[in-house]
Amino acid sequence: MASKLALKEQLDSIDEFEQEQVPKSHVKNFKSFVGMVAGEHIAGTEFVIGPLFVLHGATAGDVIWGLLIGNILATLSWTFITAPIAVKTRITIFYQLEEISGYNLVSIFNLMNGLLFCISASAMIGVSASAFGILFDFETPGLTDLYPTSVGFIVVVVFVGAVIAFVGTFGFDKVSNFANIFAPWMPLVFLASGIAMLPQLGMTSFSEFWTIANEKIWTGTPVEGQTPYGFWHILIFSWLCNSGMHIGLSDMSIYRYAKKARYGLASAFGMFIGHYMAWIASGILCAVALQAGNENPSPGQIAFMAAGITGALTVVIAGWTTANPTIYRSGLALQALLPKMKRWKITLISGSVATLLACFPGIVSKLDQFLGIYALVAIPIGAIIFTDVYLFPMLGLKQNFAAQLGLKFNYSVAITWLVSIFIGYGLYVFFNADFFFFVAIPGWISGLIIYIFSSWIQQKYVYKTAIKLN
Repeated sequence: MASKLALKEQLDSIDEFEQEQVPKSHVKNFKSFVGMVAGEHIAGTEFVIGPLFVLHGATAGDVIWGLLIGNILATLSWTFITAPIAVKTRITIFYQLEEISGYNLVSIFNLMNGLLFCISASAMIGVSASAFGILFDFETPGLTDLYPTSVGFIVVVVFVGAVIAFVGTFGFDKVSNFANIFAPWMPLVFLASGIAMLPQLGMTSFSEFWTIANEKIWTGTPVEGQTPYGFWHILIFSWLCNSGMHIGLSDMSIYRYAKKARYGLASAFGMFIGHYMAWIASGILCAVALQAGNENPSPGQIAFMAAGITGALTVVIAGWTTANPTIYRSGLALQALLPKMKRWKITLISGSVATLLACFPGIVSKLDQFLGIYALVAIPIGAIIFTDVYLFPMLGLKQNFAAQLGLKFNYSVAITWLVSIFIGYGLYVFFNADFFFFVAIPGWISGLIIYIFSSWIQQKYVYKTAIKLN
């Protein structure tokens, strides 16, 4: 009983500065972000996303060059958009948006964001759990299964979810430290696994790699039932699959701890080790699995095939290191709805929801589509905050308008958000796009333009008298 009370007191004492600026005494060094972003983006889901390019019939050139350019753009987005705003404000995206939009409107966004983070974390939990099936010999879902395939899978999902929720309750420091323990060796397993499997595809020397890559891995021919992916699909996906985090500014909640804005460059460790090398390596493993007649392999099976128990454990740990910061973000989002409730308690609730969702592996099989929907919803919010922080002072418009006038619902934010989503979805339908990422940038640009125009009308005409009084 005493130990439970001591743990509760320890959790209650953790201050994540949910409703205030991070003080200078709590900022972190560059190494803290290297470990966190590497751990988050060298993930078990790389064993899902890498194979997607194989299944959708991308060519080797599409993959190599598309991933290179896309990941450069993603790194630049974190470095020149997310981190500078986070360091300038030193508050979470949720509190910043409350200052701009008012409590009632931000509550809608926080609820949606919290649930979307739970869904994202559930995919990581499911991927991690799939590796336990190899270690303990029970049936696990494949890449295209929609429902659980065994009781053992559900039991392991509950165990993995509990570990992830527990780590997330301890806040930024523990999440970062957990990632730093595992981030250094996980990339080596991905790299070694990919290289080790190449001879099974017929490669006897590295000079043959390009030929094998085009003929047996990324052949340009999608498997039955899959739409074809080309260069632009790969580039846009690798740039914008985390667009909700960078140009959508959700990672303000992480980089508010950065000592300097240039720490956004730490994202390169996640992009080029996780989203470049690991996606290529897992694509090679998928090709070997398909060649062996396994048309629906699980992430755990793919990893075990290449590196045995070490590969399976890598999937387990990679799922954890990705889900931990995701659950942490979910707790911050939902805590903004219930500011009197301790963040660690809400984080446990978020972890429980994510665990329940992880029992349904269909979330993993539709991960690329989910990430696209999340981008569609989150990106206009990033444009609104960017505009409010950087452009409004130059345009003579008031920043943090809701806080300045005591508004609970800022209609210019609501109009911008809804119209931008409508424009993005409309473009998606009109051009019959393959996935939502193609409309992410138009959604961000339209959000910026609409917010300036609607705020100018609001501040110059609707609230003109009130602004003068303030």
